[in-house]
Amino acid sequence: MKGDWIQTYKGKKFYPLDPRPEDICIEDIAHALANTCRYNGHSRVFYSVAEHCVRMSEANLSGSPQWFLMHDAAEAYISDVPRPIKPMLKEFKDIENHIMTVVALKFKLEYPDYFAIRYADNVMLATEKRDLLLPYPQWGIELPEPLPIQINPWPSEMAERLFLKRAKELNII
Repeated sequence: MKGDWIQTYKGKKFYPLDPRPEDICIEDIAHALANTCRYNGHSRVFYSVAEHCVRMSEANLSGSPQWFLMHDAAEAYISDVPRPIKPMLKEFKDIENHIMTVVALKFKLEYPDYFAIRYADNVMLATEKRDLLLPYPQWGIELPEPLPIQINPWPSEMAERLFLKRAKELNII
């Protein structure tokens, strides 16, 4: 095994620099993402990455709902970096991509359509910006129209439960 490891919620050893399919567990992903706040914690109220993923997978947007649910799975193991900084951290992005490749192997997910994921993520960003962040006139990026739904964030326990339920509905587990 390469590098140090982290202990997961279910008590597994996970090596971020040497991920193995047998070390990836949907319960670990659901739990960690349900306890991770979007926007680096800068939303008006706690809004979990797990809820973001569930809502994105249910949004009926063009693309794979399986990938929409799982697109942030690596964050369960290595957290996230805010979008403006991530392009400057090539090694982080490489580690994240490697973990996502192993996640795809574990759950038998086909190669994702990154353009569809990016578009759906931006639709969610527009919706979350409207519902969960303080008003700010311009971000310097063009966003698509937000979803017609209003987001009222779930408690983390509910987000975890609904993430696992959605994974079953989508035949990921």
